[in-house]
Amino acid sequence: MSIQIRHVSKQFGNFRALNDLSLDIDTGELIALLGPSGCGKTTLLRIIAGLDTPDTGKVLVQGEDTTDLAVQKRNVGFVFQHYALFRHMTVFDNVAFGLRVRPRSERRPAKEIRERVNRLLALVQIDWMSDRYPDQLSGGQRQRVALARALAVEPRVLLLDEPFGALDAKVRKDLRRWLRRLHDELSVTSVFVTHDQEEALEVADRVVVVNAGRIEQIGSPDEVYAHPANAFVYSFLGAANRFDGHVSGGAFHAPGLWHPMPGMAPEDASRAIAFARPHDLEVEHHIPGTAGLSAQLVRRYARGANVMLELEYEGADNPIEVELKREDAERMQLEPGQTLLVRPGSLRVFRQ
Repeated sequence: MSIQIRHVSKQFGNFRALNDLSLDIDTGELIALLGPSGCGKTTLLRIIAGLDTPDTGKVLVQGEDTTDLAVQKRNVGFVFQHYALFRHMTVFDNVAFGLRVRPRSERRPAKEIRERVNRLLALVQIDWMSDRYPDQLSGGQRQRVALARALAVEPRVLLLDEPFGALDAKVRKDLRRWLRRLHDELSVTSVFVTHDQEEALEVADRVVVVNAGRIEQIGSPDEVYAHPANAFVYSFLGAANRFDGHVSGGAFHAPGLWHPMPGMAPEDASRAIAFARPHDLEVEHHIPGTAGLSAQLVRRYARGANVMLELEYEGADNPIEVELKREDAERMQLEPGQTLLVRPGSLRVFRQ
């Protein structure tokens, strides 16, 4: 089922959660709404579900205006961040709940309900614990029960609000891979909210970056990461080092930094912000008179096969992060307290 969101706005008191937001979601897509806390992504999800009503604008599902449709009639599956399972019910009864409370005229026979619940429990790989209660399950298992319950009613749209936010890092990684495989098998139009950039980039077909109630960029994970539309998107998607400066004479200038900008007219001049990923920065031992940004190494630590460096330089509020291959760091015999020269292998510059 396709979803069309048209000029939706929502305000809570003096706070504008959504500001004239429009978005098209194709049938069978898995979309991530990504942004910082308070940006409006959960409000948008709740409006799609019918749990909140927009002040202005419309929500259409497969061309049908559902803006004023009661939540019970939308046939939407919603997975809450904290599962919202019924503690007094078994896993089986939690999943069967939505099927059993339907009006009698729409309710399936008990045998069909039992067969569907068993199929779903097998699909989410927890059929062997159908008689357990939520308190007897791990966080990851409860999340699977919540997802099976949402799928039991055969929703037109599946909505997930921070589905893995309460889980530890290892379980989160396992479950998001599993969710991607499950979506590929079911192909139900799905929208999930997250503030975890890695999660959005790994799982989604398209990422919708939201900030202050507006959409900053929409694109595939590769598009939004490699070609960010503005400074906010670049800085929000992954680790980023920021340098404040200006562009003039066909180059970006900041204290200790100079970087050419091919294609820019030499006469163009303006304030600018430049960003570089930790792996885009190069370091060498400081040699007086050599071009580069002089910075002091304050900390080094391992990150898998690589080594992370934290460096401070005069006038900066935040340290620079540099990522090196372990063998390069060992060859340079890097130790805290050393003065290094930092040069960007690449910079992404945004004018202000």
